[in-house]
Amino acid sequence: MAFKRNITRRNFLMASVVAIPMSQFILRDASAAYVTEMAAPDLNDYTPTFFNADEWKFILAATDLIIPAGGEGKAPGALETNVPIFIDQQLKSDDYGKEIYMEGPFYTNLPKEKGYQIPFYPQKIYQRGIDLTNQWCQQTFNKPFSELTAKQQQDTLQKLEAGTVDFTPFGENDLKSEQFFAALLDDTKNGYLSDPMYGGNKGMKAWIAIGFPGARASFTEWVKQHNVEYPLGPVSLLGERA
Repeated sequence: MAFKRNITRRNFLMASVVAIPMSQFILRDASAAYVTEMAAPDLNDYTPTFFNADEWKFILAATDLIIPAGGEGKAPGALETNVPIFIDQQLKSDDYGKEIYMEGPFYTNLPKEKGYQIPFYPQKIYQRGIDLTNQWCQQTFNKPFSELTAKQQQDTLQKLEAGTVDFTPFGENDLKSEQFFAALLDDTKNGYLSDPMYGGNKGMKAWIAIGFPGARASFTEWVKQHNVEYPLGPVSLLGERA
């Protein structure tokens, strides 16, 4: 399905939910989601540790379009839940992506079903992808991505997803635009739906929006109670409650 801003938010989020590992955690007394939100960094005051200034502008603009605020239920968006911080903190880790086999040979024209064929770690995918997208935007609109109108930005993301933004004129023969967009989309969804301990899902707002109970020790008594609203807020792996 092509990327579209007007997709039903709840359907998009529910389709993106995967099994979240329920590792050991400590339940302790905590106040409501306000406390966990206040403990998280303020996006406006956050200084990225991986992205440079131009890359950070791209990430803010792109994630805001992928998961915008509002819509059905007035759900929070990527910026309200610190998704850019999640992506920045994941990429700054020296170990992130190092499990990927990088000895080659790489056959970049093979279908994705054949496995990872990009000769870049995730960090390089972002650095090259953002730079190449900005070059394409500069050539097409005479402005970098972050300075485009919302409509131009959305059109650009759709073209990235479809693979119709050609990176080869800018000297890149290994990374395709759809591969860069896939990484960005996956990390945006992961940051929105992950446990707050990883930097995103500020205040567990995304979990509240979709009714996900988080890492509660037990909610099996509710499994068979159909058409009954679950009354308890989510709990994080660190024991914060919303």
